[in-house]
Amino acid sequence: MKKNILYYTAIAGLVPSGVLCNTLDLKESEQTKPNIIYILADDLGYAELGCFGQEKIETPNIDQLAAEGMRFTNHYSGQAVSGPSRCSLFTGLHSGHAYIRGNDPVASRGDVWNYRAMVADSTLEGQRPVPANTIMIPRKLKEAGYATACIGKWGLVWPGSESTPNKMGFDFFYGYNCQRMAHTYYPPFLYRNESREYIDNELVVPGTKLDEGADVLNEENYRKFTQSEYTPDLMYHELLNFVEHSASEPFALFWTTPVPHVPLQAPERWVKYYVDKWGDEKPYLGEAGYYPCRYPHATYAAMISYWDEQIGGLVRQLKELGIYENTVIIFTSDNGPTFNGGADSPYFDSAKPFKSEAGWGKANLREGGIRVPMIAVWPGHIESGVTSDLLSAFWDMMPTMCEIAGVDCPPTDGISMLPEMTGKTEQQKKHEFLYWEFPESGGQRAVRMGEWKAFVGDIKKGNRNIELYNLTKDPREQQDVSSEHPDLVEKALNIFRSQHTEPVVEGFRMPVW
Repeated sequence: MKKNILYYTAIAGLVPSGVLCNTLDLKESEQTKPNIIYILADDLGYAELGCFGQEKIETPNIDQLAAEGMRFTNHYSGQAVSGPSRCSLFTGLHSGHAYIRGNDPVASRGDVWNYRAMVADSTLEGQRPVPANTIMIPRKLKEAGYATACIGKWGLVWPGSESTPNKMGFDFFYGYNCQRMAHTYYPPFLYRNESREYIDNELVVPGTKLDEGADVLNEENYRKFTQSEYTPDLMYHELLNFVEHSASEPFALFWTTPVPHVPLQAPERWVKYYVDKWGDEKPYLGEAGYYPCRYPHATYAAMISYWDEQIGGLVRQLKELGIYENTVIIFTSDNGPTFNGGADSPYFDSAKPFKSEAGWGKANLREGGIRVPMIAVWPGHIESGVTSDLLSAFWDMMPTMCEIAGVDCPPTDGISMLPEMTGKTEQQKKHEFLYWEFPESGGQRAVRMGEWKAFVGDIKKGNRNIELYNLTKDPREQQDVSSEHPDLVEKALNIFRSQHTEPVVEGFRMPVW
């Protein structure tokens, strides 16, 4: 069909039953299928954008998207870490029903944490695959006549297994197959569809420190952590190429960037911009993993502003091609901000008004770990500059995109958000609750019920104490009011029980009481 793009046939299959999606009939004037671009950040906090309250990092292009569309303030990721969050996104299933519920490199395969071994042996890359019969969003969009691409990080597979992006419905894939290889922005290879494509970088193993005795204030001593080819540049080139060659037909592009996931590596011009703006700072020496960084605050901000610049370039391309007004753009993040690798969420107040430090951001079912920014833009269909407090989550994307594409939706846990987006609020169905379970970080469960949030942690250590918070009054989850509302605690417990299905993977299992 289009040059430079390989097309594959998706494998049919079934997902666990849940809530059937409903199809909203579009008006005759709306029958032309719009393009869909889903932009997924990696570890971007709720408040790391100007339009969501960020005061230090500049994001003018994303802010402009918010000005031209709708901000969602009650949107949640599928999980508290990357792999299972993506599983929830692409399958429409919450973590009580999804196959992947935590990160799982499957150590029985061999030395899966050895980066040099992974370079030498591709079978050591990656995470546990999802079953071959899993229905994902791209397959449904292909049924509707869409060209489909995923550019960025996948994280639901090891190379050659049954759930590579091409086998799950993507015509074209370029990026990181393995999320652990995404722990450097200068890897020796990326994947083009099913095959490694080697690039002009030598592997510097994450965790490498400065040379012994090196002056920590000398920028030159950090040069070994910068290689020739910066992968966000390469992926940006590929996505622009995909858009250009797909502009004459409906297309769906999932831009699953690794930015701003650590390590702290960014284009020098953007780092210099923030160093000039903020002045000198204390170096990060690698104490919390990944690589040392001379200017950690400036570099983290640089990563986000650089990516914001790319988003501006994508929007310009859509306008130049004359397809911007027929394109739905959805922007969000896979989970909250991280706590390691030199990132400093308290400095940026990355999840404001929620807490984001270790134990409250990424890898936790607290608000800072799963409440994420979301923006939706569709000129002429989504009103400009509006805000929605609709309770929503990643598993709503399957029914939403199926409705946009005009194709039947498989059983999911989601509800289409299209009525809310297009001003048909009287037709918008709403969640009674949102549910998560997370087998990592000691074992956690959470449920959002209107303004109430129930949470229980350290389940694997025997804790059964369900905490309860009124998020309207207490967004930082500091005042446990469970003793005052035993009825809501009982309701949460019943949801925990009803929404949990025993996972196939033993490592994802947690006690149910």
